Amino acid sequence: MGKGNFTDEFRLDAIKQIMERGYSVADVSKRLGVSTHSLYEWMKRYSVSPQSAAKDDQSSEIRRLKQELARVTEERDILKKATAYFAKDAK
Repeated sequence: MGKGNFTDEFRLDAIKQIMERGYSVADVSKRLGVSTHSLYEWMKRYSVSPQSAAKDDQSSEIRRLKQELARVTEERDILKKATAYFAKDAK
């Protein structure tokens, strides 16, 4: 088999099919006419490992939850102050 000259866009799309859409390397290899070895090499070169991608997802989720916690805590503190203020006026 001759060496194929594939564009970076083609390679990235092949990697996305594996990493994001969940297709197996063998399926993508057959469908695109690329060797599995080439796909693994492209994955090494162009993408992050699945474990580090999961860590990035977890980090972003933790960051989002911390921001939400800070917002909810601030709302709670405001409501406590308002309750104290109105309770004082009711006496």
